[in-house]
Amino acid sequence: MPIKSRIRTIPDHPKKGIMFRDITTLIKDPVGFRLVIDNFTQRYIKGDIDFDIIVGIEARGFIIGGALSYTLGKGFVPVRKKGKLPGETISHEYALEYGTDKIEIHKDAITMGMKVLLVDDLLATGGTALAAATLIEKLGGTIVEMAFIVNLPDVGGAKKLSEKGYRAYCLTEFEGD
Repeated sequence: MPIKSRIRTIPDHPKKGIMFRDITTLIKDPVGFRLVIDNFTQRYIKGDIDFDIIVGIEARGFIIGGALSYTLGKGFVPVRKKGKLPGETISHEYALEYGTDKIEIHKDAITMGMKVLLVDDLLATGGTALAAATLIEKLGGTIVEMAFIVNLPDVGGAKKLSEKGYRAYCLTEFEGD
């Protein structure tokens, strides 16, 4: 059974008209979770894409990023919602499909010239990924690739990332509905 078939769709969440792609059903399935981590590991273990550290976006990006950091022997840096990190941070506000949010990263998490693999569960509008990229770049890091489990191409995030010069890799996608 492939990755896509293990992802649950919840209509009208968090608001009417949104078809929420819920990866919790994928990651609770040990085979599904292993498929995700193995797919990403195989892509990045080859060394074709050189990076120093993995940055994961709260909260589901922590799950994927943490496991991937372990399999690849790389460090992990969290990007969190405002007020959740204990040290000195920088922040960036951005637009969501259904509002605005603010994310933060520790000021000492990324050093000048560091090459970063940015991971999250889902690519929709691209707003969260672009906000995280802004934080990483403010600290002197370079995004080598962004990795997602799910792409929603109809929402336009992949196109937006590409137009800004970022490479995105997605394991599966949901079009329409």
